[in-house]
Amino acid sequence: MGVFQGGCQCGAVRYAVNARRLIVYACHCLECQKQTASAFALSIPVPAKDFEITGPVAIYRRPTDSGSHTNCHFCKVCGTRLYHQSERSRDMITIKGGTLDDTSSLVPVAHLWTQRKQPWLTLPDGSLQFETQPDDLKAWRDGLVAAAT
Repeated sequence: MGVFQGGCQCGAVRYAVNARRLIVYACHCLECQKQTASAFALSIPVPAKDFEITGPVAIYRRPTDSGSHTNCHFCKVCGTRLYHQSERSRDMITIKGGTLDDTSSLVPVAHLWTQRKQPWLTLPDGSLQFETQPDDLKAWRDGLVAAAT
């Protein structure tokens, strides 16, 4: 097991993840585009029990297409979005990839919501792609986490 560290833009919030490795996917949904002010978001699902955070964090609760809600955790000082936690699976969190201290090894294993990706973006040949998202997103993410342990 290793420790992966990250935090917000201003440094007021820091976190650590205890994991052998991190699995990353890119989400091209409209919510991720708005949240990142970019073409997609890098998401890293990890068990909540392996995640430790310190600093002033606030929560924005937003509805999802499935009818549930996601709690979006961000720094109270600078507003950096750090991670999400679905109300349907509180045992998992999804870290925002760009908040890691070292992002050099982040390579998405899949691309979700490709029907909403920006037209100028070319995805790698042979990459796993979903027009929306896997039918059972929770089971799919749980499988990614299991593969990382």
